[in-house]
Amino acid sequence: MAKQDYYDLLGVSKGASADEIKKGYRQKAKEFHPDRNSDNPNAEAQFKEINEAYDVLKDADKKAAYDRYGHAAFEGGMGGGGRPGGGFRGQADFASAFSDVFDDLFGDMMGGRGGGGRTRAARGNDLRYNLRITLEEAFAGMQKTINVPTAVSCGSCSGTGAEGGSEPQTCPTCSGMGKVRAQQGFFTVERTCPTCNGMGQTIKNPCTTCHGAGRVEKDRSLSVNIPAGVETGTRIRLAGEGEAGMRGGPTGDLYIFIEVKEHALFQRDGNHLFCRVPVSMTSAAMGGDIEVPTIDGGKSRVKIPEGSQSGRQMRLRSKGMPAIRGKEVGDMFIELAVETPVNLTAKQKELLREFDKLSAENNPQSAGFFSAVKTFWDSMKG
Repeated sequence: MAKQDYYDLLGVSKGASADEIKKGYRQKAKEFHPDRNSDNPNAEAQFKEINEAYDVLKDADKKAAYDRYGHAAFEGGMGGGGRPGGGFRGQADFASAFSDVFDDLFGDMMGGRGGGGRTRAARGNDLRYNLRITLEEAFAGMQKTINVPTAVSCGSCSGTGAEGGSEPQTCPTCSGMGKVRAQQGFFTVERTCPTCNGMGQTIKNPCTTCHGAGRVEKDRSLSVNIPAGVETGTRIRLAGEGEAGMRGGPTGDLYIFIEVKEHALFQRDGNHLFCRVPVSMTSAAMGGDIEVPTIDGGKSRVKIPEGSQSGRQMRLRSKGMPAIRGKEVGDMFIELAVETPVNLTAKQKELLREFDKLSAENNPQSAGFFSAVKTFWDSMKG
C-alpha cells in the first residue's frame, strides 16, 4: 500500500514554514491520539504515521531530502539518516520522537523546553489581606499600617538555603532539570524529580536558620495607601510584598481586599448616599427647615415643603462619596419619614379628633383612595 504524503498527513502545504508544520502536527496529534480514540482501531497506526511525518519534516536536512526524492529518500539508505525498509522505525524510535513532541506541547509548563535549562527557583505565593474600614475612612482616604504574617528571605544564607556561603549543587538525578522521564510503552512521561522536588538543585549543607528553604516566617509591618472612594470589594495590589520565593525565587504579591463597615446614618449605593430623616406630622404638614448630617462631618440645612409625605426624597448635590478614579462626587439623598405620635394625653387626643373633623378635605390621598373604593363597590353591585 502506497505511503501517504507527509504534508497531507499533517494537513499543510509543501511550502509550509516550520511553525506551520509544527502547528499542523499538534492539531493532528491531538486528533488521533490513541487515548482519545479508544473506539478507533486505526488511531494508533495513524498516530504513528503523523509522528513519522513530523519527525522528517521538522528536520531541515530530512525535509530537503523528502522534498527532492519523496519516500524513496529514506529507503535503501538514501538521505544519510534514513533506515532501510522504510515505514515507522520501531517502538524505541517512536518513544524518542514522541518525547520531542512532549517537549513541544508541554515544555513551557514544565519549566523549560526539552534539554538543558535549569529549573527556575520557585516564585513565592501571593497573599491576601482583608481590611475593614469605616465609611468615613472610605470617604476621606487614608494611610493604614497593617501587620502581615509572611515568609521573607532568610538573612543568614541570603535566600540560598545553603550554610556558610556554600552554593547549591546541581541535582544528580535530573541534571538540574527538576524533572525526570520514564518510558511507558510508546510514551515518555515526565514527573517532578523526587530528589530535588523540582528545584533542579540540592543543598549539601542546609542553612540552620531556614533549614534549606531560603526563607523564614516573619510578621511584616506595611504602610498602605487607601484612596478615597473605595468600597467593599475594592482590591489593592502591592507588587513584590507577598511571600519570598524558595531559594532566592521572585517574591509574590500582596492583595488587600477592602470591606467597608455599615454606617449608623448613611446607606451607600455606588457614589450616592441615602439618609432617612424622621420629621413630625406638624413639620411635614406645615413645612419648615431641618439640619441633616453629611459624611464629611458637617451639616446641611434642608427645606421641607408643605404637605410632604413619608418617602419623599430631596437631593443634596455633591454631598456623596468621591469616585475612586476621576474627580466626580456622588449626591446625598434625604428621605423623609413622617412620624405618628405615640403615648398621647387625653388633651392631645381631643385636639387630634377636632383636627381630624376640620381636615377631612385636606387629605388628597385619602379622598382619592376612598373615591376609588366607592366606585369599585358600586361596580361589583352592578
